[in-house]
Amino acid sequence: MKRAAAALAVLPLLAVPALAAGTSKALPGTGCGAFPANSYWHADISKLPVWPRSAQWMAHMSPTRKLHPDFGPSYGEQSVPYGIPITYVTSTHAKVSVTFDYASESDRVGYPLGSDTKVEGGQMQSGDRHTVVVDKSTCTLYETWATHKSGTQWEAGSGAHWSLRSNALRTDGWTSADAAGLPILPGLLRYDEVAAGHVDHAIRFTTDVTDRHHMWPARHDAGSVSDLTYPRMGARFRLKASFATGKYRADTRAVLVAMKTYGLVLADNGSPWYFQGEQSTRWNESFIAELKGIPASAFEAVDTRPLMMSANSAQAK
Repeated sequence: MKRAAAALAVLPLLAVPALAAGTSKALPGTGCGAFPANSYWHADISKLPVWPRSAQWMAHMSPTRKLHPDFGPSYGEQSVPYGIPITYVTSTHAKVSVTFDYASESDRVGYPLGSDTKVEGGQMQSGDRHTVVVDKSTCTLYETWATHKSGTQWEAGSGAHWSLRSNALRTDGWTSADAAGLPILPGLLRYDEVAAGHVDHAIRFTTDVTDRHHMWPARHDAGSVSDLTYPRMGARFRLKASFATGKYRADTRAVLVAMKTYGLVLADNGSPWYFQGEQSTRWNESFIAELKGIPASAFEAVDTRPLMMSANSAQAK
């Protein structure tokens, strides 16, 4: 990570509705949006200028590759589908203390973890083992990385929590469950929104080599080079407006339209052009296959500086 086939539901091929930028649809079964509608995550970047070093960044990001949806069927490789699961709880859920490897940069609060918590890759397995837990009573988000349980004690590499009603950022220099110090939840593709044909946010993705700098609204970096020709945490990329989407399925087009409107956010170190979605058995195999055919070369880095209102807030103009 960061520190240096069962039958699936078929989505109807319906017309994709026009996206309204600056919206934040409620998470399923909650009255909580994935952060405010005026958040960076929901900002329309389709008309922003290209970042001056876009070509240099792209040259260091395996531009001949195709996109790789890091979610969907695991075909027996693990006990659960690929993807980062979302667990929904209420305020009555018991909270536990968590011991962190990066304790000085982790939030020392009670986390609503338990036997019901969905862990990336499955509980007590290897890998990044992210948890994303939403308290739908208070609209509070809790996230951990490298999560496991030793006896009765929960342990993790790092952890953070946010109010989903706030644009407040973490202390600059602090990590989260992501290398960029950002929340994971707002950058995950969710089945419900793709099925509805309306994705209203940027999408989290990774690349392998990053610079030892970060840019707004990222708060942390974990790069392996000090070289501004490499991308940095918080960098945002969009699918070029010229990329034709007419031949794709409606669900694929909904994602591609979002990639043009809201783009991708570089949030962690990992395989180049892997982008994340929620863990679900409902993702369609043909949809996943189409996304795997999108060329990385169809993207460009975007200059998001015009969006920033304050260096310490994720609110966007």
